[in-house]
Amino acid sequence: MDAGLLGQYIFNGLMLGIIYAMVAVGFTLFFGVLDVIKFSHGDVLTVGAFVGLATYHGLDALGVTSAPVLALSLTLAAMLAMGALGALMARWIVLPLRNAPAINVLLITLMAGTVLRELIRLFYPAGANPKPFPRLLPTDSLTMGSFTLRLDNVILLSVGAAAIVGVHLLITRSRLGLAIRAAAQDSETARIMGINFQMVVLVTFALGSALAALAGVTAGLYYSEINFGMGLLLGVIGFSAAVVGGLGNLYGAVLGGFLFAALQTLGAVWFSVPAYKDVFAFALVILIMAWRPTGLIAEKTAERV
Repeated sequence: MDAGLLGQYIFNGLMLGIIYAMVAVGFTLFFGVLDVIKFSHGDVLTVGAFVGLATYHGLDALGVTSAPVLALSLTLAAMLAMGALGALMARWIVLPLRNAPAINVLLITLMAGTVLRELIRLFYPAGANPKPFPRLLPTDSLTMGSFTLRLDNVILLSVGAAAIVGVHLLITRSRLGLAIRAAAQDSETARIMGINFQMVVLVTFALGSALAALAGVTAGLYYSEINFGMGLLLGVIGFSAAVVGGLGNLYGAVLGGFLFAALQTLGAVWFSVPAYKDVFAFALVILIMAWRPTGLIAEKTAERV
C-alpha cells in the first residue's frame, strides 16, 4: 500500500478514535461513580450538536461573522447546555432510582434518550432532515503524495485530546477529582468522610455530558453534517469502546475508542463496501469481549467489608 494512503487511513482513524474516546469517557464516568449505564448518552451528544448549530444561526442572525468567535461560542454553548442537562437528568431520573434494579435505570435512560431524539425530529425546523454544519475552522492543508493533512482536522484532534487530558487531570490532580474517586470507590464511606455524594454525582454527569456535547460538535465540524439520529450509532460505539477497554477505567475508555476506530479503518481498507467496516469492527469487539469479559484494562476493585 502507498505510504501516503496508509498515513491518510491512520489519521482518519485517529479522528474517529478521539470522537469515540470522548463518548466512552462519559460512559466510564457515569458507571464509575454510580454503577449505572446511561443509555441516553448518545442522544445527549445529538442535542449538543443541535444546540451548537442553533447557537451558530442565532449569532449569525445577530451579525457575528468572525469564524473563531462562532466556533468557540457554539462549542461552549453546547457544552454548557448539555452539562446542565446531564446534571438535571442525574438529579431527577438517575438518583431517584439509585436503589432500584439496574435494568430500571437502563430502561428509563433509554426512554429519555428516545424523547430527546424525537423532540429534535419534531420541533427543530425540518428536524428529520440532515443539517449542514458550518465550516468554521481554517481549511488550509498540506499534501504529500496521497496524504492530505488538513488544519481543521488537526485542530479538532488537538481539542479532543486536550479535553480528555483535562478530564484525566481533573480526576487525578484536583480535590474535586479526589471526591469523585472516593465516591466511586465507596459511596457510603465517602459520605461519612463529609463528601456531598449528590453533588459529586451531579458534577460527574455534567462533566460526562459536556464531553459528549464536544464530541457532537467535533463530529459536526468533521463531517460538515449532523442529523437527529447521529447519536444512536455513536452512543453504541462509545459504550462498546468503554466496555471493551474496561468499563469504569478512564484509560480503558480511551484505549477502547481508538481500538474501535482502528478496527473500522481496517474494515474500510479490506472491504470494498464501506458499510462492512461496522460489521467487521463489532464482530471483532465481540471476540475481544469473549476473550476478556472484564475489558482490556480491568477496573481495580476492592472488596468491601
